[in-house]
Amino acid sequence: MLASKIDETAFIHPSAIVEDGATIGEHAFIGPFCIVGSQVEIGARTELKSHVVVNGLTKIGCDNRIYQFASIGEVNQDLKYAGEATRVEIGDRNTIRESVTIHRGTVQGTSLTKLGSDNLLMVNAHIAHDCVIGDRCILANNATLGGHVEIDNYVVIGGMTAIHQFCKVGSYVMVGGCSGVTQDVPPYMIAQGNHASPYGVNIEGLKRRGFNKETINAIRLVYKILYRSGKTLDEAKVDIAEMVTEYPGIQLFIDFFARSKRGLIR
Repeated sequence: MLASKIDETAFIHPSAIVEDGATIGEHAFIGPFCIVGSQVEIGARTELKSHVVVNGLTKIGCDNRIYQFASIGEVNQDLKYAGEATRVEIGDRNTIRESVTIHRGTVQGTSLTKLGSDNLLMVNAHIAHDCVIGDRCILANNATLGGHVEIDNYVVIGGMTAIHQFCKVGSYVMVGGCSGVTQDVPPYMIAQGNHASPYGVNIEGLKRRGFNKETINAIRLVYKILYRSGKTLDEAKVDIAEMVTEYPGIQLFIDFFARSKRGLIR
């Protein structure tokens, strides 16, 4: 039988089940009727409010707040999954609201579903197997990520929005509610609709993040080259690459183009 590693300062409600082998950090809070599996690690000061299930090879960092009926690290919904030892990793200071689901990875992917730090996942958001989400993102109510989706930093996904498997969404993007994203969304963009189309640069979001006027203007110029110039994507990439020396802030576009596999929203 595995021995649990429960810090003496952690609080575990009498109705909670913490299986032998679990690791619970200092001042963590495991609320009523929670279930924590034997291979789970929960970091310092992380709080499971109540009725939370954490299962599988799951590592959760520090200072997270996880609300009732969330399910983390459970068997994924990929029909190819056959019980392999795949994982979930969650960073620090995330807020995970009611009924959020985060599933473990698959060996056909990276074997890892990963959530960064300082994110807000609103009610009923779903993160499928092998997804990777960066830092300081917001997924609104009922946002749904298919398998293998990559979300970079400072991204906002509107409520009732679904993102197709293997899509990538660049940093500082805002995707409007009730959208269907079936191709990759370059950084700094606003996307909306089903299927999602580009609707300009996320200017207000960039201002809130401290981008200066010169950088924002350069990003707007890149948007015009991509979507208003009539050039092919390959031609636009050449023009954008030539701008990087003068405007380092647009390097994110170059990096994103190199990662894109499904084509850009048009």
